[in-house]
Amino acid sequence: MKIGTINIEKPLLLAPMENVTDLPFRLVCKRMGVDILFTEFINSDGLVRNSKKTKHKMSFEEEERPIGIQIYGSDECAMEGAAELAVEMDPDILDINCGCWVKDVAMRGAGAGLLKDLPRMERIVKGVVSVSTKPVTVKTRLGWDETSIRIIEVAQMLEQCGVKALTIHCRTRSQGHKGDPDFSWIPEIKRHVSIPIIVNGGIMTPEDVVRVFDDTGCDGVMIARGAIDNPWLFKQAKEILTTGTYTKEISWEERVAVSLEHLALSIQYKGDRTGVLEMRKHYSGYFRGIPNISKLRNALVLMTDVDQIVEAIRSYEIQPLEQTTQFS
Repeated sequence: MKIGTINIEKPLLLAPMENVTDLPFRLVCKRMGVDILFTEFINSDGLVRNSKKTKHKMSFEEEERPIGIQIYGSDECAMEGAAELAVEMDPDILDINCGCWVKDVAMRGAGAGLLKDLPRMERIVKGVVSVSTKPVTVKTRLGWDETSIRIIEVAQMLEQCGVKALTIHCRTRSQGHKGDPDFSWIPEIKRHVSIPIIVNGGIMTPEDVVRVFDDTGCDGVMIARGAIDNPWLFKQAKEILTTGTYTKEISWEERVAVSLEHLALSIQYKGDRTGVLEMRKHYSGYFRGIPNISKLRNALVLMTDVDQIVEAIRSYEIQPLEQTTQFS
C-alpha cells in the first residue's frame, strides 16, 4: 500500500481513538509491530482557537513514524486552518475524520455527520487537500444508516478531491459499535477507485485480520478496540500473516514487563498523577484471561502511588494462581 512516501505491503494501522491513542499507548503499539499510527482525533475549532490542550494532542516522537494526525470538524475555514497547523507538525499523513458516530460530534455536522451532507464533505476535503503539503486521507463509515449507504459514490468523490487513501469502518453511523460489520462492500468499492482502501470495524483477533485481507482484497487493516483488549494483537497478526500461525499464550512475565513499560511511558509524558490515572483503563487488556486476576485489577484502579502499583504487579507475578486474596 502506497501513501505518499509510505509503501508497506499489507500494513496494520492503529485507529484514532479519543482518550486512547495518546503518545504512550502509540509507542507501546509501535513496539508491538503496528505499521502506521494515528493520533487521537483532534478538534479543528480547538486548534484554530489555539487551545493548548488540543495542540498537545498533535505531539509525537520520531519513533512513531509513519504517523498521521487526524482532524475533524464541520466548518470549512476551521478545517483548512487546522490542516495548516497540523502540517506544521510534519506528520507523514493528514487524515480527516468523517466517521465518528458519537452524538456530540456527528449531530453537529462533523465526523459521520458529513455523510448526511456530501456537498459539505466535498468542500471540506477539497479545502484541506488544497492547503496540505502532506498526503490527505479520510476515514468514514458505510453510510449514516442502512437506508443511505452511498459509499461507492463517496469513495469516487474523495478520490477526485485528491485523497490518497480511504479507511472505511464497515458499519453505519446508526450502528455505532453494534452488529456485525459488512465487509462485502469493500471489493465493489475497490472496483470503482484506484486509491488504497483500508478496512476497519470489528477486527478483534489475528484470525480476523487474515480473514479481512483474504475476503476483501483490501490494502490495509486498521485495528481499534481490538488493540485495547489485546495489546499483543499487532504482533500476533504479523506472525500469522507471515507464518500462518501465532503465539496465542502471552507469558505472565511479558504481561508484567509491557504493562510496566506502558505505565512508565504514561508517567514520563503526563506526570505521576495523570499518568497513573490514565493508565487505569489499560489494565484489563494487559491482564485479560489470567485466572483470579480481578482482585488485582480492582486494586490497581484504586491506587495512586506509582511504587505501590509497581510492587502490586510485580508481587502478583510470583504466584499468580495462588494470590486470590492478597488484595481483598
